[in-house]
Amino acid sequence: MASHRQPITTPVTADLLRGALDVERTAHGLLPHRLPARARRQIPDEQLAVAEAQPSGVRLAFRTRATVIELDTLPTKRAYRGFPAPADGVYDLLVDGRPTAQATVAGGRVRTADLTTGSADLREGPPGTARFADLPAGDKDVEIWLPHNEVTELIALRTDAPVEPAPVGGRRVWVHHGSSISHGSNATHPTAIWPALAAARGGAELVNLGFGGSALLDPFTARAMRDTPADLISVKIGINLVNADVMRLRAFAPAVHGFLDTIREGHPATPLLVVSPILCPVQEDTPGPLVPDFDGTTLRFKATGDPAERAAGRLTLIVIRDVLARIVAQRSADDPNLHYLDGRDLYGEKDYAELPLPDEIHPDPAGHRRIGENFARLAFGPGGPFSVDGDRSRQSGTSRPATH
Repeated sequence: MASHRQPITTPVTADLLRGALDVERTAHGLLPHRLPARARRQIPDEQLAVAEAQPSGVRLAFRTRATVIELDTLPTKRAYRGFPAPADGVYDLLVDGRPTAQATVAGGRVRTADLTTGSADLREGPPGTARFADLPAGDKDVEIWLPHNEVTELIALRTDAPVEPAPVGGRRVWVHHGSSISHGSNATHPTAIWPALAAARGGAELVNLGFGGSALLDPFTARAMRDTPADLISVKIGINLVNADVMRLRAFAPAVHGFLDTIREGHPATPLLVVSPILCPVQEDTPGPLVPDFDGTTLRFKATGDPAERAAGRLTLIVIRDVLARIVAQRSADDPNLHYLDGRDLYGEKDYAELPLPDEIHPDPAGHRRIGENFARLAFGPGGPFSVDGDRSRQSGTSRPATH
């Protein structure tokens, strides 16, 4: 570390983290998790096991006078057989809430998955260092947002001045659950995923439970949300249920009710927003399952179900939206803090015409910005279910951020 001051090594502990529900001690250091240990023991597949360990929305938060900061990590990067190697994940550093610097960590492990068979293999690699220099002098609040798309084991934090955990502020805690779009697919850096953009505009502390391919109404996810301190809660339901073809209409509505019932056990009066899928033309009226369609240069996805089977209970996005709207209308008669948002108000036909989905499923970086801006306006803005004025009239949950 090039500095006139002697480097200080600070152990990376749970009290330095925001946005993680649990931490695990590994042979290398500290591994943040976005689901608690009890839930992780019930995970049925590797896809969710990897997704929840990718620290989307997780950040280190501390106060310091340091002008040089180094973070040693061991990343596990995700690759797909037959596709170009992915770019290194980005670490975003914010000073007093303002984006100030970025870094990457080369090397690390690489997990290569085969999209046709579902198998994966892991290649070992060395740790590396994310380095930030020439930071502003004086006391400041620093956040280091970890790569949203890389499993990241935290090994050591070095600075040229002491650090202490950031004080717990007065910002409301927003717990959000969704699919790979909420996880951050196609976003270029962690503060550019749409939930992070919306949280910044809404002045909220984000706990992001967006899990790539795994927003499947799992009861253990609902229990994790039930048990997590929150002032605001949203659940984005539908796209993974259709593209994975995991259930039929008969099972869907009771599963939604059960998921909401479980959340309400821990948060009986917290503003709870149910969000239906954004526009996705390949799945609007065609059931899943979804399969990759790679032409040698571009990856796209296509639906393989038969629209005629909707009569037999096969799910499409149109069906999902209709059922969710009816469920929220029914329940809100007795639950005035339950709200519904049509996902097409976040990203609809006009947005698709301007900012098409490059792989037919996930928005590009500009699409993430559009969704984040629209969510902030509709949810956090005047008259929205997460608006400050509306929240003052409610006796909702605690404002403590979830740190472990």
